[in-house]
Amino acid sequence: MMHLTTRFAVLWALCAALLPEWLAAEEVDVIKAALERPLIESKTPLEEARAFTTRRILPMPDPKTPAEWEAYAGRIRQETLDRVVFRGAAEEWRKAPTRVEMLESIEGGKGYTLRKLRYEVVPGLTIPAILYTPDGLKGKAPVALHVNGHDAQGKAADYKQIRCINLAKRGVIVLNVEWLNMGQLRSNDFTHYRMNQLDLCGTSGLAPFYLSMSRGIDILLQQPHADPTRVAVSGLSGGGWQTIFISALDTRVTLSNPVAGYSSFKTRAVEPSDLGDSEQTPVDLGATADYLQLTALRAPKPTLLTFNAKDNCCFKADHALPPLMDGTLPIYKLYGREAALRSHINEDPGDHNFKLDNRQQYYRMVGDFFFPGTGFDAKEIPCDAEVKTAEQLNVELPKDNAGFNTLAKRLMASLPRDAELPEPANREKWIKSRRAALAEILRAPASEARGVKLMEKSADGLKTVSWQFRVDDAWTVPATEIVRGEPAGTVLLIADAGRKSTAETVKSLLDRKLRVLAIDPFYLGESKFPSHDVLWGLMISTVGSRPLGVQTRQVEAIAAWSTKEFKAPPVVVSVGPRTGLIALCASALAPDSIGGVEAHGSLGSLKEIIEQNQEVTWGPESFCFGLLERFDIPQLAALSAPRKVRFVAPGDRVKSEASRLKAWYAAWDVSHDPLAP
Repeated sequence: MMHLTTRFAVLWALCAALLPEWLAAEEVDVIKAALERPLIESKTPLEEARAFTTRRILPMPDPKTPAEWEAYAGRIRQETLDRVVFRGAAEEWRKAPTRVEMLESIEGGKGYTLRKLRYEVVPGLTIPAILYTPDGLKGKAPVALHVNGHDAQGKAADYKQIRCINLAKRGVIVLNVEWLNMGQLRSNDFTHYRMNQLDLCGTSGLAPFYLSMSRGIDILLQQPHADPTRVAVSGLSGGGWQTIFISALDTRVTLSNPVAGYSSFKTRAVEPSDLGDSEQTPVDLGATADYLQLTALRAPKPTLLTFNAKDNCCFKADHALPPLMDGTLPIYKLYGREAALRSHINEDPGDHNFKLDNRQQYYRMVGDFFFPGTGFDAKEIPCDAEVKTAEQLNVELPKDNAGFNTLAKRLMASLPRDAELPEPANREKWIKSRRAALAEILRAPASEARGVKLMEKSADGLKTVSWQFRVDDAWTVPATEIVRGEPAGTVLLIADAGRKSTAETVKSLLDRKLRVLAIDPFYLGESKFPSHDVLWGLMISTVGSRPLGVQTRQVEAIAAWSTKEFKAPPVVVSVGPRTGLIALCASALAPDSIGGVEAHGSLGSLKEIIEQNQEVTWGPESFCFGLLERFDIPQLAALSAPRKVRFVAPGDRVKSEASRLKAWYAAWDVSHDPLAP
């Protein structure tokens, strides 16, 4: 009997010891179930992003005279160059002369010669090219810039070489340029999604793309026989994007043939296959000129819009071409030059191509406008035997050739500007001016949130409430409120992986007697898009807004609602480096409705994004244009003073910056250690 009693006592003691763990695990399961409950329809984030971006795309005007159109065209062309292409250090880059190194010639084919060359796009970044020069030129000859798209073969792609050879045999000087991250330049440092590292530094990541084309035209027009009145550009896919972009903005281009390379932003908003990479959806372009306007900027010059009937990639003819023609043809009519605007839909093979049919349409365009009345034959000249290998077309490049990451590292070395925190006597003025600067960078006005309660449930000592927040009647933000007993305060919880990932964090906050309001702002958690997510982030930026601004203002607006609802400002708790940035920005702009920040796993510096060579796919908000130019993590955290900012699980970079924040808070006579528990 004693033996059984002893065994029962041991078992009872064991159960008593494990009971808290069992109960805690059970509570975590309850919390997890509440956080994972769907609160918005899966299509809602996409529908709201589509509506948000579409209404911000610049509308096409309705000019009545050529003079009226030209005044408008001149203005938006200049605005696009100044506000989109040449920002920050790019303004100095454009002033630098085009540095060209002409290298060895190689055997071409009958009627033309090839010469290798390389030229500097921006300081330290050199690209290779091949110049095709017709033999026996006398007088002036047309020139053509041939750009390539997303093809790993780059300038060596056979369909591109054939195009170059055919025009050279017809008396056209052709430059076959390499594209960034293609052919010889295929490397991680040239990945297009890394151009946004330059944006973060306040310099246009688009500038190297544009300068590679404009300097290519410089080189062509420097040739002894070049005719500046006959300048053509053509390209497929990403090359089609390059073609319309340079042809619209560089008035030296007199004939343009973009092939399956773009559609209007309004078309892209409803056709996900057309959403473009970083260079095709650059910051603020949609706020200055839609691709419809860029197409119309060609008027009255010869332009051939080529699309493919069964395109298996993007920009399918049936949806991409009609809006461009419908919007552009009236501008050509103002000049009486309707015949200069042509379109072609390729049926054979009809896929994403610049094959024989499309090439011959291009040759015909060149013949009609550059060689009128000469009996120019648009039938392709067979030249397969003259196509070179990639090795034969290889151009030696500098071993330390710069890419996007290299350029970004150079730019960030002196950033942010005015990094030092001011003396105590100047702190109020500093905070006021910096808050205004941050608001301008984030491109988002103050927002308002309205809470709609969906469901409330109480069980096992927990109350859970499901909410939808309508922010400015533009965005729906899902939220889960969880309370145990009488809370001593409120936490607004955001996480890189969404609220459903935060069960353990919520449990620890409840243990601290805090009410938790876990939300999924734009692009995070339940508010993330089911596909093409980063491309929608780019769309938000191109129409003049910023993903970070949208997220920051959503957090701020819900914090203001919480302050009113629960009678005290909440502390924003973030989990992850991306939401840490959102939390700091929101707190900086909302001194009356956010009581402080607790950042778990925060970045110590925005420079880490560049040091780690992140792509914009890592998190579009973290590449906010010009943010690092004016702010880094310490400056953002300082804008919360005297409210506390605490970094939890800090990395070495956070620790190295902590002393600056401690000194800043000491100037407020507030005892605060950002790393203290």
